[in-house]
Amino acid sequence: MSMESPNKELILIIDDEPTNLKLLDKMLRGQGYQGLVLVDDPREVIDRYRAVRPDLILLDINMPHLDGYQVMEQLKALNDPLLPPIVILTAQHGKDYLLRALAAGARDFVTKPFDRNELLMRVRNLLDAQLAHRLMHNQKKVLEEMVQARTEELRHTRLQVVQRLGMAAEYRDEETGSHILRMSHISALLAQAIGWSEADCELILNASPMHDIGKIGIPDAILLKPGKFEPHEWEIMKTHAAIGGKLLDGDDSDLMHMAQEIAFTHHEKWDGSGYPSGLVGEAIPQAGRIAALADVFDALTSVRPYKKAWTVEAAVDLIKESRGKHFDPNLVDVFLQELPGIKEIRERFAETMNIS
Repeated sequence: MSMESPNKELILIIDDEPTNLKLLDKMLRGQGYQGLVLVDDPREVIDRYRAVRPDLILLDINMPHLDGYQVMEQLKALNDPLLPPIVILTAQHGKDYLLRALAAGARDFVTKPFDRNELLMRVRNLLDAQLAHRLMHNQKKVLEEMVQARTEELRHTRLQVVQRLGMAAEYRDEETGSHILRMSHISALLAQAIGWSEADCELILNASPMHDIGKIGIPDAILLKPGKFEPHEWEIMKTHAAIGGKLLDGDDSDLMHMAQEIAFTHHEKWDGSGYPSGLVGEAIPQAGRIAALADVFDALTSVRPYKKAWTVEAAVDLIKESRGKHFDPNLVDVFLQELPGIKEIRERFAETMNIS
């Protein structure tokens, strides 16, 4: 339909009487309407409707095979958000007929025999109303698309900010922030594999990059020490989990709640020998257990100033040995099943990222 040419609208006319169809065709064409679709068998209405998507329907009530009420039921069942207005064509003048037609979805009615001026005014008014309705519908669709695009932009920006925040801590003790990307994507993969919802998987993808944010509070002399920590230095180093938990505490958003949970518990161990709280087994939040496994695997297979990268095979062997000790045993089983996908993540986010 061309909005600049008001007489190009499509009108579907349904009447089993050929004489009535010819009369309506003549009246409307005489007024400049060219898009007229004439149907004399009500059983063809749905197919014709789908083919032409009319802007207005003129519908007879008394017809063989399907009456006008049944045709309206079929049209209503299509659940078309832009179902055009229906004008009933009837020789009936009784109030009950009109009320039934309006209740069934008709917007107006014209009685037979047709009064030309009355018919044309009703057609013009309803076409104008349908045009306004279509414009509002299209505007709503455009606005929804804009909101969706803006939401996706904000989601992407949030992920970038969170990743950079995590990298601010990681960048102090490794050459790149690629560890953040690998660890967070491995966490999301493991979460998906154990049945987390899509929304929760995205949440851990966003939250896990902040797992080591507490390193911001560790002195460089300890954090950057190339050799083994002295006992007192190790105790200071371990405080990064509690520092991270404290930094992220107090925000009631799902993202920050999970980030706080991960920062505080990703160094807990299944057997209770971890820190800072010595939690045991399922007392450790599942997000923390997932992040712990993803973090250790990627740390082992990454180059650090104080060590060479382990092979994937050597890291996997250690994880198997740590099943039920450091790591949740069920999670280790899932990790081994998902190893091909984890290797793909390692390749996708290799040590090439530059944050300058």
